[in-house]
Amino acid sequence: TGSIILSPTRELALQTCEVLKKLLANIDLSYCLIVGGEKKYKDTTEQFNCSNLKCLVVDEADKLLEAGFEKHITGIIKLLPKNRQTVLFSATIDSQVENLARLALRSDPVHVLVTDDQKSTVSGLQQGYCICPVEQRLQWLIMVLKRSKKKKVMVFFSSCKSVDFHYEIFRRWKASVTSIHGRLSQAQRKLAYLKFVEAKKGALFCTDVAARGLDIPAVDWIVQYDPPSDPKEYIHRVGRTARGLNKLGNAVILLRPEEEEFTQFLKMEKVYLDKYNFGDPSPELQDQFEDMIENDGVMKTLARKAFLTFLRCYQKHPMKEIFNIKTLDLKATAKAFGFRKQPDVDFCILFITFPTYR
Repeated sequence: TGSIILSPTRELALQTCEVLKKLLANIDLSYCLIVGGEKKYKDTTEQFNCSNLKCLVVDEADKLLEAGFEKHITGIIKLLPKNRQTVLFSATIDSQVENLARLALRSDPVHVLVTDDQKSTVSGLQQGYCICPVEQRLQWLIMVLKRSKKKKVMVFFSSCKSVDFHYEIFRRWKASVTSIHGRLSQAQRKLAYLKFVEAKKGALFCTDVAARGLDIPAVDWIVQYDPPSDPKEYIHRVGRTARGLNKLGNAVILLRPEEEEFTQFLKMEKVYLDKYNFGDPSPELQDQFEDMIENDGVMKTLARKAFLTFLRCYQKHPMKEIFNIKTLDLKATAKAFGFRKQPDVDFCILFITFPTYR
């Protein structure tokens, strides 16, 4: 084994593999893609003959650490020969990344910092925010996707259940949509990823599994339907558009009136948003939406699961001074999931810690 590249997600590993395929097309070198959880990866790595390893690349190091792979990355590094070149890429530098750097890199590593002192996002990106009452959220999303039906759009949600629910709604409405999240099988994620890469238009509904590193060509719009965990995650999401030299892109985030202060936190990170207005939602759309949920058992089940996971994610949001569940009107929030009457909510359930799939 000459080189090993560690990536945080299946899609990023697949993308890297495709690049290697092109680079090595006329070179007598082989490559291998290993996809799986940390246990499978480490078990497979132990079977490699790594005695001749020349280079280790740790891609999206901060994301690998956020996913809880620190112990396993450490175990993999200890299997490798010390006389190697190591390259570590990270969008952010914190104490965890610094600790990993001390372990993986030599004592005198070269630091290369790519930054812009004026802005945290690229100049070709036009970005803004919309203020929308919580009960009109889905109507707003319908309007945005109708306006951009000839465009390529990525829509970010906070949970897998929310992706599933909204994907099924728009699929039934014959919209051109696909979806990616952490609970799909490897085959499903690969198929959805490749389909969207090759598409000229359409929407990808996704969680933050798609927010890092993916180089999807010609994405016109990034829509943040559910809020990011912090300003840095906002930046990673909008980084899926306006990629490459002189490329253009658009981004919009949907906020409740109580959440507008989030834009001030973005300013502190050198991200400046315009205020957008996509028009007034249609009451007729809401009626059609509620009729669908009320008369379809499958959709009602999906809606309830999405509603509950939205509340759980919102309750766990780290920026509680802005995204505070106590400010949510549950009846109005339920209407955003197609319920004429709010489903019963056991508040004890909201405070249970669930495993995270992204």
